[in-house]
Amino acid sequence: MDNGRRGTPDFILLVLTFLLVGFGIVMVFSSSSPIASFYQQDALYYTKKQVVFAIVGLVAMFFVMNMRIEKLKKWISPINFTIIIMLVFVLFTEPLNGARSWITLGSFGTLQPSEFAKIGIILYISALICKKGEQFRDFKTGLLPVLVIIAFVSGLILIQPDLGTAAILIFGTLLVVFVGGANLKHLFGILTVSLGVMSLLLFLLTKFETTSTAINIRLSRFTSYQDPWSDQLGSGYQIIQSLYAFGHGGMTGAGFGQSIQKLFYLPFPFNDFIFSIIAEELGFIGSTIFLMTYLLLLWRGLIISIKSTDMFCTLVGTGIVGILAIQALINIGGVTNAIPITGVPLPFISQGGSSMITSLISVGILLSISRENNRLSK
Repeated sequence: MDNGRRGTPDFILLVLTFLLVGFGIVMVFSSSSPIASFYQQDALYYTKKQVVFAIVGLVAMFFVMNMRIEKLKKWISPINFTIIIMLVFVLFTEPLNGARSWITLGSFGTLQPSEFAKIGIILYISALICKKGEQFRDFKTGLLPVLVIIAFVSGLILIQPDLGTAAILIFGTLLVVFVGGANLKHLFGILTVSLGVMSLLLFLLTKFETTSTAINIRLSRFTSYQDPWSDQLGSGYQIIQSLYAFGHGGMTGAGFGQSIQKLFYLPFPFNDFIFSIIAEELGFIGSTIFLMTYLLLLWRGLIISIKSTDMFCTLVGTGIVGILAIQALINIGGVTNAIPITGVPLPFISQGGSSMITSLISVGILLSISRENNRLSK
């Protein structure tokens, strides 16, 4: 019988989260202080904002951690309805950096609804798959409605345009669909068609001129990935400066606070390119330790998800781990020029409120699942 008591949260996951958040704040300070001093006359300007974001995120994390999964399920529809409203609303706002992805919140900063959409859609799709049960393996009545929802939400994000976040959402939800027991033939066919359509669209955009500044910016990122040195002062400038940072860091790094690229060479080094500064200051060894910590957090989250006897918890946990892993891979792959730059933040590390808060809420859900696991194991 359920006596109402809950188990303890996963201690390892909790400690790893605090370590990454703390390390992120330290690296935001190191990477942003020269720019903050020059433009804001306050070396701690971005660091103080990041501390506030971390506090808000940690409060949200502890709130969600103490919420029962059954209670969380009741909030899924209102949460997603609010997110959809924000995704539509943001399309009518003034563009920022070539995209309509943010809602301005005055002096506090901006809110990026697409970051919250990643969590919302994972929760909604997981609940829908559990509700359909065995019917989910049927394409027309099971899988198709799920795909329509994924396409609708990702489409709203794509037209902002935000290719990186849309890709994270699509691959993260497809992972949930796979774990949920979808027919592999259906998934393979969908993936093949999707990749074909995306490749054709990219080919057509590169062959024909477009008047959209936002699209042109993203196309320039793709062409600079192929050969950044072909336009060293234009589209290739940022990735070249990022690669210089990795080269300067070498094996042991230049030392904390000793980055050269953050001195107005690498634009906004405390956001999407913060891993470049980590590599420059801490070197290959420090970067490897950081990545191992990251992998350990993801592994712990996956173990918590697999151990759950509740299918909904397994799907949500797997989706959250998948989204965090995919986002980190896209960010690190972009700054190392392994893949085209898409402009997504590094979870827990990059300066920014929406990313920090949603990442910590995600961990809060995993901790809630771990509490349920530990309660049942007693």
